[in-house]
Amino acid sequence: MVFAFNLFSFALLRPRVFALKFFLEMSRTIVVENIETAAVIRFNRPEIKNPLSIETLDALGEIFDALDSNPNVERIIFTGSGDTFASGANLNEIAELNENTAREFGRRGQRMMQTIYHSRKLTLAAIDGFCMGGALDLAVSCKRRIAAPGSIFAHPGVNLGIMTGWSGTQMLPRLIGEAAALEMFLTAKRVDADEALRIGLIDKIAEHPLADSLANFRAETTS
Repeated sequence: MVFAFNLFSFALLRPRVFALKFFLEMSRTIVVENIETAAVIRFNRPEIKNPLSIETLDALGEIFDALDSNPNVERIIFTGSGDTFASGANLNEIAELNENTAREFGRRGQRMMQTIYHSRKLTLAAIDGFCMGGALDLAVSCKRRIAAPGSIFAHPGVNLGIMTGWSGTQMLPRLIGEAAALEMFLTAKRVDADEALRIGLIDKIAEHPLADSLANFRAETTS
């Protein structure tokens, strides 16, 4: 795990820096960088397609809360690594769920997505590659989505006999309309960047989504 906060970042995040440092070092799944007044959260397990495991969600919750409460951070940008933004919930963890643990598993993801959705910060998803399942729930929780030309979006759960439980069934129809959302949920249709832009799933196509997010999207006042 690369602990990527510079000294300026540590100064901004005090007094929560020690708890944040602990979660970053324990998770080994996330890199956080400070670039001027933007914080970049990078999912950093490309060898396994950046799953949003329980470990990752718990670390992400701590990180996001620290950044969201910091007045010096204007933008929070999520991005991936390798050829994947993120691949959603960890399927090995899903396979171990039972009737007693499934509800809390769903609520954990819902809490994270709702926290991002209701943030007063400008939140952006800079997507370069695959954005699948729970990762798509995270992307639609953000206020803006910028994607590289080769990016792919899908909710593949129907092929596994499952449905996302992380608020995507509520947020995706609001963004792209009920018909388009149902098609994605019920057929596991893969949507490329051009179609995603046409149906309103993303706001922009850019060769380098992270660089574009940093250069062209500034903080907005949100109510």
